[in-house]
Amino acid sequence: MNDLPSSSSPGTSHSHAPSQHGWPDAVPGNATSTRGLRRLIYVAFGVLALLLAAQWWASHNQISSLREEIAQRLKTGESLNTETKVLVKSMQDSLRELEAKVSVQENKQVETQSQQLALEQLYQDLAKNRDDWALAEIEQVLSTASQQLQLAGNVQGALIALQNADSRLSGSDQPQFITIRRAIAKDLDRLRSLPNVDMTGVALRLDSAIGLVDSMPLLSDEKPLLPASKPRNARPATDAPGGKADAGNSTASEWLAALEEKWHSWTSEMWSEIRQLIRVRDVEAPEALLLSPTQAYYARENLKLRLLNARLALLSRNETAFRSDLIAAQDAISKYFDTRAKQTQNAQALLRQVQGTNLVIEMPTLAESLNAVRNYKANP
Repeated sequence: MNDLPSSSSPGTSHSHAPSQHGWPDAVPGNATSTRGLRRLIYVAFGVLALLLAAQWWASHNQISSLREEIAQRLKTGESLNTETKVLVKSMQDSLRELEAKVSVQENKQVETQSQQLALEQLYQDLAKNRDDWALAEIEQVLSTASQQLQLAGNVQGALIALQNADSRLSGSDQPQFITIRRAIAKDLDRLRSLPNVDMTGVALRLDSAIGLVDSMPLLSDEKPLLPASKPRNARPATDAPGGKADAGNSTASEWLAALEEKWHSWTSEMWSEIRQLIRVRDVEAPEALLLSPTQAYYARENLKLRLLNARLALLSRNETAFRSDLIAAQDAISKYFDTRAKQTQNAQALLRQVQGTNLVIEMPTLAESLNAVRNYKANP
């Protein structure tokens, strides 16, 4: 770029020396062009300043918009952060609940495993001692059956217990059980050889006798007999009219017949009334005729209780109580009830049949089977 000529101070002489490049010095008319150049420079600077201001304004607007966008994004980020914190808290709570449930499940799993181990051990013990358990069960069943046999005479129950024990032992392959099965077979033969007592039939007869008690008349219930009505004698037929003598005789005979009929009727009625007022009977207990309705009710109920006690004694095979209650019931019937009535006679016949039943049967024991089982357990 060409150097601009420097202005000299007034009063100073300008020397027109040649320039460095050998160009001649500028003429005075160049001052106008210099001023124009300066104006252009100023204009360029002004335009540049305007451009810089416009650039600054645009940058300022962009920065403001960026600030607003950043602020909006910060707000959105804060809200997202809050939601994230809430979600994190809920996830932490859920995680704690899951950890608690997992710990409970682990405890249950440990408990289940321990129970499974205990069951496996128990199964092994049962598998090892299966015969011992079977023998212990058979001993308990035989002991119970023996007690029932001795106390209540339950032969059928003892037979069922022995048969079950024999079938239980037959399922085992132990040859040592042969001795026990032999003892059980002997006890079975002993029970089957016992005489059969018809306990059901005797109990049914007693029930029938109990049912007849309410219909049996008491001695105090007897009512006077009603007089029997006799037909009047028919009047004799008259003969055909044959004369005045025959007519007079027939009239006299009719009068005598009517008089005789009235006399017989009056005497029979009087005798019937006298028979109803006075009756002679042979009664062993006079107080039986004087029972009040309340006492009659208790007499029937006491007889029923006697028969029920006899039934219980029959089922328990108590021979003494059975006989005693039957005798007391028969005495009560003979004392308070009318033995001429059909119901009373039927009840007495039933009691005589029941009294003929023999309950005294010597019951065998199951000692041989029990001893065989106990000896095997003591010396396996």
